[in-house]
Amino acid sequence: MSAEAQLLDRSERRRGDVLDALPHAVLLIGADGAILEANAAAESFFAVSANLLRGSALADFVPFGSPLLSLVDQVRSRGAPVNGYRIDLGTPRNGERIVDIHATSSGEDDDSVVIVLQERTMADMIDRQLTSRGAARSVSGLAAMLAHEIRNPLSGIRGAAQLLEGSAEPDDRTLTQLICAEADRIVRLVDRMEVFSDDRPPEVEPVNIHVVLDRVRTSAEAGFARGIPIRDEFDPSLPLLLGNHDQLVQVFLNLVKNAVEAFGPDDEGEIRLTTAYKPGFRLTVPGTHSKATLPLEFCVRDNGPGVPEDLLPHLFDPFVTTRANGTGLGLALVAKIVGDHGGVIECNSTPGNTVFRVLMPAYKETPGNDA
Repeated sequence: MSAEAQLLDRSERRRGDVLDALPHAVLLIGADGAILEANAAAESFFAVSANLLRGSALADFVPFGSPLLSLVDQVRSRGAPVNGYRIDLGTPRNGERIVDIHATSSGEDDDSVVIVLQERTMADMIDRQLTSRGAARSVSGLAAMLAHEIRNPLSGIRGAAQLLEGSAEPDDRTLTQLICAEADRIVRLVDRMEVFSDDRPPEVEPVNIHVVLDRVRTSAEAGFARGIPIRDEFDPSLPLLLGNHDQLVQVFLNLVKNAVEAFGPDDEGEIRLTTAYKPGFRLTVPGTHSKATLPLEFCVRDNGPGVPEDLLPHLFDPFVTTRANGTGLGLALVAKIVGDHGGVIECNSTPGNTVFRVLMPAYKETPGNDA
C-alpha cells in the first residue's frame, strides 16, 4: 500500500472513531434514501448492527410517513440545514423514542444528507431530575427550620390541649381532641420533610428488582389496591441492580399508590408493572467526565385519567399534587431516592395511559464486590 493510501486509510479510521465516540446517533443518507454510514450510537438507537443498517432504506427503520423523511427532502431542496424537535421515531423494534433532529448536507455533490438524532426524552429526564434535586435541597433547609421552630411549640400546644381536655365540658372536648389531632398531623408532615435533609448515601447491595416488585404488588393488593388488578410483564433475564431494597419498595409502593388514587369511582382501573433491558441510554455524571449507562427500565403503567399537561414538568417537585388533600411530597421523595441510586425518573401521560418510567444502572460485579 502506498504512503498516500495508508494516510487516507488512517484518516478514514480516525473519522470513524470520532463518529463512534459521539453520544448521538449519526446517519449518512444517500440520494436514493439508503443509509450509507451509521455510527455506534445509531446501532444502539435502532438496535441493529451498522452492517445491517448500511444499504437499507431509512424508511424501513422509522414510522410510516415519519417527518424525518420530509426533513431529508427539505435539506436537498433548500440546500440548508433543517432542524426538527420532539419527533417520535418509535417503532415496535425500538420502542418509544422522542428525538430532536438536525439534518444537513454532507458537503458532497451526491445529494447525501447527514442526520443527527438527539434523544429528547433522556435530556428532559435529566433536566427534570436536576430541577427536582434543587427543589429538594430547598425543602431540606425548610425541614431543618421547621423541626427546630415548630416541633417544640407544637409539643406545648398539644400538652396544653390535653390538660384542658380533662376539665372541659363534653362539647368542648371535641375541640381539644381536634387540636391534638392537628398538632400530630403537622408533626408527621415535618417528619416526612426531614427525609429530604438526609444526604447520606443509601446502604446498597445487589438487588433483584422482581423481588422488590413482587413485594410491592402483594402489599398493594392486600391494602390500598384491593380489587384493582395489577399485572406484571417482567424480563426474567434482567441483571441485578445495586440498591437499597427497602427504599426501592418505598419508591414503587408510592408509584402504585399514586396510580390507584388517580382512578375515579367508576373507572375500571388496571395497573401494569413492567421491566426491560434497554441498552444505549447514557448520560454524563454531573461534576465528572465519566459516562453512566442506565439500561434497566422499570415502569408503573395505569389506564387512569392521566396527569394534567401543565403539571407534568413539575410533577416531581415538592408540594406539587393533583389531590385536594395531598401533601405533594410522595413523588418528590420518589425522585430523591431514584436520584440517590444514580437513576432518573420521568412520567409520560395521556388519558388512559400514564407511565412512570425509572431508569437505573445495572450492578457490575468487580473483584472487590461480593454478589
